[in-house]
Amino acid sequence: MAAENVKHFTDAAFESDVLGNDSVVLVDFWAEWCGPCRAIAPIIDELASDYEGRAVIGKMNVDDNQGVPGNFGIRGIPTMLIFKGGEVVGQLVGAQSKAKIAEQLDRALEN
Repeated sequence: MAAENVKHFTDAAFESDVLGNDSVVLVDFWAEWCGPCRAIAPIIDELASDYEGRAVIGKMNVDDNQGVPGNFGIRGIPTMLIFKGGEVVGQLVGAQSKAKIAEQLDRALEN
């Protein structure tokens, strides 16, 4: 179960929740049936706590929301996109370590 500070993004609210957000936003594109997605879920939960107040960390289920993943060319999951000012400033594909994801988040926060 996702931590309470992990946001759940949808196609309907993506523009306001992510693209219109002034914060750095990490979107984890995932699906229930995806083993690597489930493997990194605890990392996403930890990052949501670690970056609370500095960045927004959330997930988008690609089975329930197919418009946004298609618009951003998501072809494999897990894929994580990092947004800042409505623009993609980082991308990670596949199961990644907490350190690797944090490195991308830190880079986005610094710039």
